[in-house]
Amino acid sequence: MGQLAKTFRLSQIPLYIQVATTLRRRIEDGHWPPGAKISTLEELQEEFEVARVTVRQAVDLLEKEGLVRRQQGKGTFVAEGIEDRRWLALDTSWSSLIDKLSGVVPKFIPVGTPVRAPRLMPDEGRLAEEYVFLRSVQLRGPRAYSLVSLHLAKDIYDQAPDDFRRHAALPVLAAMKGVEIASAHQTLVIASADPETARLLKVPLNSPTAEAHCVVIDRQGVAIYVADIIYRGDCIKLETNLLQPSQD
Repeated sequence: MGQLAKTFRLSQIPLYIQVATTLRRRIEDGHWPPGAKISTLEELQEEFEVARVTVRQAVDLLEKEGLVRRQQGKGTFVAEGIEDRRWLALDTSWSSLIDKLSGVVPKFIPVGTPVRAPRLMPDEGRLAEEYVFLRSVQLRGPRAYSLVSLHLAKDIYDQAPDDFRRHAALPVLAAMKGVEIASAHQTLVIASADPETARLLKVPLNSPTAEAHCVVIDRQGVAIYVADIIYRGDCIKLETNLLQPSQD
């Protein structure tokens, strides 16, 4: 068994997803430029040391994503005019995050369970007296790219319930008069899609995701906004400025 095959078998992620990820990276890196013919199923089967059905499932997945196209009797080719898949830059500042969310129209998901208070870390303020729980999928065109689970302080929600039910909550919150925000922070971890996330974002089970935890605290030390956001791993990128301008 080759080293690549050994590496694949160390992961709990299905083999066809691992193969598809490797092929996707080759396309993104220009190993196969637009219009180029990729390796045949037989060549990929031999290279990855997996069953033919595994390779076929991997190529099928790339075809559904619009990365490749099949030509009967000729082979599989990289699609022309592939859009930038890593279009979603995760924001590292309050103003840029607000600007990006201002145009988002969420698709809300019915919540059938009783509202429970969010779990807060020691540095995330204190709980509000009551929360409203909202869940939504955020879309780019017809494609879902994130799943949002939000606890919003009820006294905040009651000031603009229609706005919070039609728009992304953070820009609405930022524009509210009389709400003084003392701090806001976001943490990010790399994870994988569980069954519910895979269903709602239409990605394979256990495919990579990025999970953001965002907390906004008011001047009284109350966590008025606590959101857990799961992003598709195949659409995000993180950009940071390592050399900040000097403060002269």
